[in-house]
Amino acid sequence: MITARQPSRNQRIADLKPIPDSRRHDRVSNAQILEAAQAAMATVIDPEIHRPITDLDMVDHLEIDDKGVAHVTVLLTVAGCPMRNNIEQQIHDALGKVAGITSVDLTMGAMTAEQRAQLSEKLRGGAPAKVIQFAQPGNLTQVIAIASGKGGVGKSSITINLALALSKMGKKVGLLDADIYGHSVPDLLGLSEDARPTMVDDMIMPVPVEYSSADGFTARLKVISMGMLKESRDQVIAWRGPILDRALTQLLSEVFWGDLDYFLIDLPPGTGDVAMSIGQKLPGSEVIVITTPQPSVAVVSERAGTMASMMHQKVIGVIENMSYYEALCPHCGEPHQVPLFGEGGGLLTADALSDRLATQVPLMGKVPFEPAIGVETEAQAPGVIARPETTASRVITEIAAKLVASRPSLVGKPLGLQTN
Repeated sequence: MITARQPSRNQRIADLKPIPDSRRHDRVSNAQILEAAQAAMATVIDPEIHRPITDLDMVDHLEIDDKGVAHVTVLLTVAGCPMRNNIEQQIHDALGKVAGITSVDLTMGAMTAEQRAQLSEKLRGGAPAKVIQFAQPGNLTQVIAIASGKGGVGKSSITINLALALSKMGKKVGLLDADIYGHSVPDLLGLSEDARPTMVDDMIMPVPVEYSSADGFTARLKVISMGMLKESRDQVIAWRGPILDRALTQLLSEVFWGDLDYFLIDLPPGTGDVAMSIGQKLPGSEVIVITTPQPSVAVVSERAGTMASMMHQKVIGVIENMSYYEALCPHCGEPHQVPLFGEGGGLLTADALSDRLATQVPLMGKVPFEPAIGVETEAQAPGVIARPETTASRVITEIAAKLVASRPSLVGKPLGLQTN
């Protein structure tokens, strides 16, 4: 019998699954099987941290006995890890492909406090605790705050669909619901109350969200919201400015976001404490302003862009939401654009900000009014996932493509890759 690591004393629950008879144990030596099994385990990815479980020291024990049975012990970060079933399935799938393994005897344990502390240190890469990674020199993540002058313009729906559209393009995306009082991201993503972050020592793991879209793409997000941290969704939060700022700091510094291409922040409406705090804590962040076609709304939305500029953030564009409603004409049978809420607000906001900020602020797109852009009741997924063929989904996807195309090149910049 060859053993990779010694077994721990954690409480264990054995799960024995046979491998199809076509892979016979006597074809290769135990040493070869063990080496192949170790390589297979390195392909198992933690869904929350998005790194191989072998890199995270989660594989506590791996051995192959003389009958070809793979005895494996994996330590989860917490005993009630919501990703347990996912990890178990990955392990069985990976080891099931190794020639010579006849069955898998899998035991799932939990890390000790000391092991979690070591993992937390490893994830930080030696960086001090409670540091906002997106504010550090050399940060390569594009941070985009989505703002609006007032509520009711569909800002959160646009933010979520834009994040998913970027992910469908193969980008790594994080999403922060910074609307501490009026958080709606968990509901708009169709998440249940069980969707809660887990802790690794003093680090918060964002909730992983994954969808398979109707057009064959996969979208993955890392999401955190105050709605996931409350005891119940209907609990009311009533905090004054200093406590609000402290909570925002925790969401930015104590959450392990990992390596991201884009970090989207769903701001609360208006120009209050959170908008100012984001500007102070993330001075290199960019802002997209959401408005509607109504001129009165456009005037208020302009203030959100002005505030961003005052906080030394770059306003990179305006999105006009609920621009029109596509209706089939009863006479000609062709679709017509019906302006339900007036016209011109998006261009008005973009032009006003361009003049005020003395830089070109483009109108990035006009998203039509479509109820399906929110969560589809049956699919429990936002529009770009459940109904990517609609005009609204296509416009949002085009906006995401513009963001990708306009992203500064990384050529010549140090990537800060960790080799450990």
